[in-house]
Amino acid sequence: MLTGEIQIRVRYAETDRMGLLHHANYLVYFEQARTELLRQAGHTYRDLEDQGFYLVVAKAEVRYKRPAHYDDVLTVRTAVTRTSPVRLEHQYTVIGPDGGVCAEATTTLACVNAEGKVQALPEWLSEAK
Repeated sequence: MLTGEIQIRVRYAETDRMGLLHHANYLVYFEQARTELLRQAGHTYRDLEDQGFYLVVAKAEVRYKRPAHYDDVLTVRTAVTRTSPVRLEHQYTVIGPDGGVCAEATTTLACVNAEGKVQALPEWLSEAK
């Protein structure tokens, strides 16, 4: 299974008036985690796109467990949990500085071409699990 881990510090601009990480920014963190996971596997999104493969989020589900705060250093663990000829599924766990789970999530990405039509993933990526 392809897995990875990154650390992200919560920036002030990503928080709400209470100093808590705004819920929408978790999706940005998940994208950053996926990008780094791909890089760890020896590829980049830029390479994929240059080859005509675009990965679009078809589904995202997030379960918020506890808040993250401004200046917290979070650990985002990412794993590819399932692949198909045209889709990738990821699982995420966001861990706070005290070791507690802030959020758990899954995403499904579909592979499309430049016109937005579904196409097969590159072979190496469809075997990433």
